Amino acid sequence: MNSLVIIPARGGSKGVPRKNVRSLAGKPLIAHTIESARQSKTISRIIVSTDDPEIAAISKQYGAEVIWRPAGISGDTTSSEAVLLHVLEHLKTTENYQPDLIVFLQCTSPLTSPEDIDGTVQALLDWDADSAFAATPFHYFLWKKDETGEATGINHDKRVRPMRQEREPQYIETGAIYVMHTEGFLKAKHRFFGKTIMHITPPERRWEIDEPIDFRVAEVLMQEQRQRRNLQALPSPISGLAMDFDGVFTDNRVIVFQDGREAVLCDRGDGMGLDQLKKSGLPLLVLSTEKNSVVQARCEKLGIPCRQGVSDKISALKEWIKKNNLNPSGIIYIGNDINDLSCLRYVGCGVAVGDAYPEVKASAQLILSAYGGRGAIRELCELILRRPDHHD
Repeated sequence: MNSLVIIPARGGSKGVPRKNVRSLAGKPLIAHTIESARQSKTISRIIVSTDDPEIAAISKQYGAEVIWRPAGISGDTTSSEAVLLHVLEHLKTTENYQPDLIVFLQCTSPLTSPEDIDGTVQALLDWDADSAFAATPFHYFLWKKDETGEATGINHDKRVRPMRQEREPQYIETGAIYVMHTEGFLKAKHRFFGKTIMHITPPERRWEIDEPIDFRVAEVLMQEQRQRRNLQALPSPISGLAMDFDGVFTDNRVIVFQDGREAVLCDRGDGMGLDQLKKSGLPLLVLSTEKNSVVQARCEKLGIPCRQGVSDKISALKEWIKKNNLNPSGIIYIGNDINDLSCLRYVGCGVAVGDAYPEVKASAQLILSAYGGRGAIRELCELILRRPDHHD
C-alpha cells in the first residue's frame, strides 16, 4: 500500500505571521509534523506544498520533498482540497505517479505523533473505509443564540445535566490527520466521502496553533509529552546506570596546557543528581576509553566507581554486570559517540546526550534534551528518580 503524505504550508499566514517557520521547542513549527511523518511506519513519501522559499528550504532540511504551489491557490480562501488536487495532478503529469492513499497532515498540529498517523491509516484499512480522520473525545455542552438572543442547547437539553459517564460519547475533529483513498478523493474532490470513520487520539495531542499564545501552550504540552515518552523508555525495574565520561560528563572539549596537562569542563548539577541516585542505592559505573587523571579525579570526588583506558567497553560493561549480579535488561547506558554503540545496543535502555553523534541517537531508546557537560547527567538522574520503581 503506497501512502503519500501531503502537508500544505503557505507563507502568507495572517493570524500569526510566518507561523509555519516560527520556532517551537527549538525547531520550526513545520518540522514537527515532517518528523512525525518520517517516523510513521505506514508512510511511503512526504511532500510539502508551499509558495514560500524559506518553508521549502526547511522542509527539505527535515526530509520532505517540495512541490511549488501556484499563486492562484495560495490565498486565504483556498481550500485544502484544491492544494491536494494540485499535488496529485502535478505528480501524475510529471512522474505518472499516483498513491493508493493520501494522508493529509496539518503542520499547525505539532503534537501529532507517528502513532496517530499510523492509527488513522490502519483504521481506514481495518474498517474498509473510504475516508478517515483523527478525532478526540468531547465532553462539553454546546450552546447557541436563537433569533431572540436566548441561549439554547445544541448537543443537550438545558433542563437535563447528566454526568459525563451518563452522556452519549461525542468526538471533536482534531484537524490534524485525514486519510483518503486517492481514487475516491479524485472523484469526490473533498476529504469526507463514502464510508468515513474516526481514529480516536488522546486529547492532549489535539492542540492547534492559531494564535501566538498557542505556541506557549504547545511548548508546555510537548515538554510533558516528552517526559512521558522518556519515562516509558526506561527499563522497569532499573538495575544500574553505566556512563561514558568524555562528551557526557564533559562537553567533549579538552583544555591542553603548555606542559601537556589537560583539563575539562563539567557541570556541578550533574554531581548533585548522581548524589541523589547514590542515596537510592542504584549501582553506578563510569566507563572511559580515555586514560586521564582528570577522569579518576572527578569520579573519586563523586564517589563513583570508574574504569578508564578501556578499549573494549562492552566486555568491561558485561564484566561489571556479572560481578554485581545485575540484570542487563534493567541497565541504562548513556553515551555520545560511536565507541558507545555496542554498550547502547546491549543494555535495556541506551541513552544519548542531546548533542550525540547521529548514529548514536539513531541507536538510542532515549535522547536527552541537555548536552554533554551541560546538564545531561542531571536530566537523566531526575528522570530515573521520578520512577517509583527506579531501583530493584
